[in-house]
Formats: sequence, structure tokens, C-alpha cells
Amino acid sequence: MTQQQRAELIARRLAELYPAPPIPLLHRDAYTLLVAVLLSAQCTDQRVNLVTPALFARAADAAAMARTPVSDILELVRSCGLAPQKAKAIRGLSEILVTQHGGAVPRDWAALEALPGVGHKTASVVMAQAFGEPAFPVDTHIHRLAQRWGLSDGRSVVQTERDLKRLFPRAQWNALHLQIIYYGREHCTARGCDGTVCPLCRELFPRRRRPLETRK
Repeated sequence: MTQQQRAELIARRLAELYPAPPIPLLHRDAYTLLVAVLLSAQCTDQRVNLVTPALFARAADAAAMARTPVSDILELVRSCGLAPQKAKAIRGLSEILVTQHGGAVPRDWAALEALPGVGHKTASVVMAQAFGEPAFPVDTHIHRLAQRWGLSDGRSVVQTERDLKRLFPRAQWNALHLQIIYYGREHCTARGCDGTVCPLCRELFPRRRRPLETRK
């Protein structure tokens, strides 16, 4: 089976399992999604979803958050990893949104990536999930599974994103990155599959017997 054939098989199987994958982070609009994605770095979506209702009750939009002291934001997000840095970034990006973008999240890659605490992956999620722009955010789940499935060599997250965009049609990117995340959580987990256990790994590489070590 060629790499392209593996990609096509993966797309079919994931579409069967997750025909309409929901966005795992609770949000109301592009701004609340942006903040939620920022908080999800080194933190589970479940934890973020426990934290954000109180945070957004305190400040529902960029203007309100820009008026909120960093200490108050920190108190509300303290249970998330890297909370001090995230609290400062949330306040900082909110101020920039108010002063430079009329309080709205810009539908622009460069403007998003220029915001405090917002890297390429966070910008990709917002562009894909808030604005419907074709993007392929690569997190730890996707980076690991792309290696197990022979879609990328794992040299870097940047290379993995390039490889996945090359193998899958643009129209599939936004759904696929969610489908891969859900599959990784439910079937091809870090401890539950070593490249030989889950249904997709077995179907893609039926002769693979030795565990496959993936790069982090």
C-alpha cells in the first residue's frame, strides 16, 4: 500500500467513525474559541471546558477582558498549565483586539499569529473552526498518529503539517484534524497503541509486529 493509498483509506475510515466531528472546546464565537484554544496548550480540553464558563461569565468579549486585571484572569484559569503566562496573554491579546481590530478576532493569519500567546497551531484552529478556512492544525495526537500511519517521518510538527496537506484534499482538512484527534483519544492512544494494536494500525500495516517508536 502506497502512502497515498494509506491516506485515502484513513480518510474513509475516519469519515465512517466521525461523520460530523464536533469542536471539543466549548465556545460561543471566534473570541471565546481563541481564548479556549490558547488555554488548551499543555492542558486537556476537559479541563479547559471546566474553566472557561466562569472566565467568560466574568468577561464575555475582548473589551471586557481587556478591562479585567491579570490577577483576576489568573485566578480563574489557575488550574490550567502555564496559567500565569496564559493569563497575561489573554489580557494582552484582548487589548490588541480592542485597539487594533475593533474588538473582533481578525480573519487573517499574520494578524492572528502576531497576538500574544498565539502560535501557528492556535491560529490554525481558529481559522479552521471559527472561520471555515482550510487549515490542518497539528497537535501531539496528530503528530504521533501521522508517524504511526506512515504519513510523515515525525521530524517536526511543521513537516507533519506539510505532509498531511500534501496527502489530503483541502476540502477534508478541517474535518480530518478533528477526526484524527478523536480517533487518537479513543483508539490509538499514547499508551494503548504502539502502532500494532488499534484497528487502523492493524489494517494499514498488517505485517507490522514490532512496536513503532514515534518521535515526540
